[in-house]
Amino acid sequence: MRIMDEEHTKHPFHGVKGMTNFLNINRENMLNIKRIRRLMRLMGLEAIYPKPRLSIPGIGHMIMPYLLRDIEIEHPNHVWSTDITYIPIYKGFMYLVAVIDWYSRRVLSWELSNTLSTQFCVDALDEAFNKFGVPEIFNTDQGSQFTSAMFQERLTANGVRPSMDGRRRALDNVFIERLWRSVKYENIYINCYGNGIELFNGLKVYFDYYNYDRPHQGMGGKIPDEMYYGIL
Repeated sequence: MRIMDEEHTKHPFHGVKGMTNFLNINRENMLNIKRIRRLMRLMGLEAIYPKPRLSIPGIGHMIMPYLLRDIEIEHPNHVWSTDITYIPIYKGFMYLVAVIDWYSRRVLSWELSNTLSTQFCVDALDEAFNKFGVPEIFNTDQGSQFTSAMFQERLTANGVRPSMDGRRRALDNVFIERLWRSVKYENIYINCYGNGIELFNGLKVYFDYYNYDRPHQGMGGKIPDEMYYGIL
């Protein structure tokens, strides 16, 4: 599963067939495509490519329009976004959700869970609201956690305009996709955490570094904290 996660992080366009072909290169005992499909579903991995939305979410799930096309992000708390990613540990895996400010790239909050529940996403949202106020626009993908009534009601109750990516279009949420790549290649893959406590402590150190010390080429070498608080 770790190899699958690394390959998906490098090449997110792989579907089940592409991932199976990649894993079977130079293998004598070929992996079954049904097994790879089951593991990708368990890990929450999905190929990224433009595709019409062929399914309709269940009752209580809301799809919102994408509000960020051609918009200029002008200041902190203009646009926030969130996403979930799979995190491998020595014996098993966990899920990480984070809330990020688009203008400064600052990670405002994050949570870990061993399930893909809605509650840990709402907890991260509440923490960001409590610490940093509210944004004008909040962008997510169309995952069931974010289309749920619980999550959407948190946004509308705070006067936040919800925005959603097109289905299977991670580039609509590009800044948090870049965050996941940085987290995994600069921290997760080189540490191989043994359990959830080690993972939590390691991520806390990394996100402090990311916010307070890590320069971003796309922001002229400035760090997220400097961009966020320098304007405010």
